[in-house]
Amino acid sequence: MVDLVAEYQLLAAELEPAVRAVMARGQYVLGPNVRALEAEIAAYCGVQHAVAVGSGTDALVIALRAAGIGPGDEVVTTPFSFIATASAIALCGAQPVFADIDPRTYNLAPNTIEAVLSPRTRAVVPVHLFGQPADMPAIAAICRSHRLALIEDAAQAFGAGIDGRKSGALGNAGCFSFYPSKNLGAFGDGGMIVTDDDALAGQARALADHGRQDAQRFSTLGYNSRLDEMQAAVLRVKLKRIDEFNAARRRHAQAYNARLTHPGLVRPAEDGVGLHVYHQYTLRCGLRDELRRALGTAGIASGVYYPIPLHRQQPYADRYRRVSLPVAEQAARQVISLPMSPLLQESQIDHITRVILGALPVSATAE
Repeated sequence: MVDLVAEYQLLAAELEPAVRAVMARGQYVLGPNVRALEAEIAAYCGVQHAVAVGSGTDALVIALRAAGIGPGDEVVTTPFSFIATASAIALCGAQPVFADIDPRTYNLAPNTIEAVLSPRTRAVVPVHLFGQPADMPAIAAICRSHRLALIEDAAQAFGAGIDGRKSGALGNAGCFSFYPSKNLGAFGDGGMIVTDDDALAGQARALADHGRQDAQRFSTLGYNSRLDEMQAAVLRVKLKRIDEFNAARRRHAQAYNARLTHPGLVRPAEDGVGLHVYHQYTLRCGLRDELRRALGTAGIASGVYYPIPLHRQQPYADRYRRVSLPVAEQAARQVISLPMSPLLQESQIDHITRVILGALPVSATAE
């Protein structure tokens, strides 16, 4: 799905000296590269604060707790995402509440949110799925109207944005994952919280370091969630190339689109407002399983993100047994993601698309 070895080889001349410098210094936790990365990402996102943490999941948990979310609260989110989005809410002691998604972008649909609000609702967590920003102007308006916190799960959308504002800077706080396959990926786990809220940033920084108030005092129960210096050094090298790499992803998506014009396929949609950075290139097809078999036979990777919507996953299934979220459920049955990375070659796109088109009957429809 993504060639991390080729990416390393491209950047090795910059990565290896950066990593060696960390080892020569001997400071691996809370070092200068972490602080520099925080400053660089804050500047990139156009916010006052960036707080480095151990993973994207930790970023969500800590941002929610720093925003005051806790036991007894409800948080509205999408059922069509990786389980970390919902589990982070639950790990704060709150209850995730699922609203349905937009059939074109697969993001949380603003017009489904208000129907699931209750007196216990305290926040909304939209996900910028596959690199497409959610409809943040509409969601932000709902949050302002109901005095709800707005926490972005931007794990798949580093560098995306709306009207010149970057993902992560569109709500009260934004959360990134630096898992290796992400648009900005480390050589292991890592995450970041970005915000303009001084109090939220201060609380997040304390929570990420055991609830530390100062060298010897601890003000709350926190976590051991600190991005290590090695990962920060790697990410600083890669951050310099993020816009270049995202532009390449967009070109590859356009190349896929130009070839995959079969009526049996629904290509990714851009909403005309947000900048899509194509963490995944995701089709919808009624013959999804047949396509996967054809691709696998040809030695081509594919992925299904996500075959089981969150309201049907075991931790939430009892609560949602009688609830249908039909758009998310249809997407779960039909989506398929194709190989996507900045280093994808035109010849590879040709090969992948030929296999797909050859596997689809002329009469196939997308449903």
